[in-house]
Amino acid sequence: MNRYLKLVHLEVHRFRYAIFSLMFLTATIQMIGLVHTTRLRVAGRREAALLGDHPRNFSFADIIGDSQFLFTIPILISIIVLGLYIFGIWYRDWTGRDKFAYRLFTLPAARRHVYMAKATAIFIFVLVMVSFQLLLLLLERQLFDWMVPSEYRMPSLLAEAVASNLVFVQYLLPPDGLMFAVYYGTGILAVFVIFTAILLERSYHLAGMIYAILYVASCAAVIGFAFSLHPYVYFYPREIIIIRLCIYIVVMSLTLTLGFRLVSKKITV
Repeated sequence: MNRYLKLVHLEVHRFRYAIFSLMFLTATIQMIGLVHTTRLRVAGRREAALLGDHPRNFSFADIIGDSQFLFTIPILISIIVLGLYIFGIWYRDWTGRDKFAYRLFTLPAARRHVYMAKATAIFIFVLVMVSFQLLLLLLERQLFDWMVPSEYRMPSLLAEAVASNLVFVQYLLPPDGLMFAVYYGTGILAVFVIFTAILLERSYHLAGMIYAILYVASCAAVIGFAFSLHPYVYFYPREIIIIRLCIYIVVMSLTLTLGFRLVSKKITV
């Protein structure tokens, strides 16, 4: 366990500057969007007051809804970067004159720990970015309260701010606990499938590329079948949940078994 944790620390340490850059980019773009939209709202409210109109007050959730584009762009960039790094976390070890893979696979630790450490690092990066986004929303709400006079402001819950942004509520932080588990569980499974596909390519080279494509396509077809099941057609909703869970467990088990075998017995540097 100690060696596994050291490998996790190594992988996190190697990507720390990229994560800090994504956090800085996210904070900068979202703050700009918040300040710009809030100023426009306050100016419009004051102008309406001078003309004798009395439009309704606005809340932090309204500002998040009006700033969807600027709030969504850094999130999409972060998703793309982390998605690419699922491949980069492996392939970077084979680049350069002194390939890091030589040292990594000769460490006095079970090779499956290398596989799991890389996966754990990806999960940590996702957790860090989601947690940072929640913390950033809290800070942005404080900034909103500071910028908007109390007579123009409506109270709103953080959950309402999350619900006002489509990316937040549909993908990043779905309010339904089951959907949250499905989305993030599918994401975890996808990471393991891609890792195993990369190991197939690294183990068998040209033929491995074909194996990897076929393997990813097979897993995607099975998971797609699980998603395509509709309640009240052939099965009840509870039965469909059980069937989907069983399919996920089988695919995950096969993926991990194959991945551990490849990284332990087949992979070459």
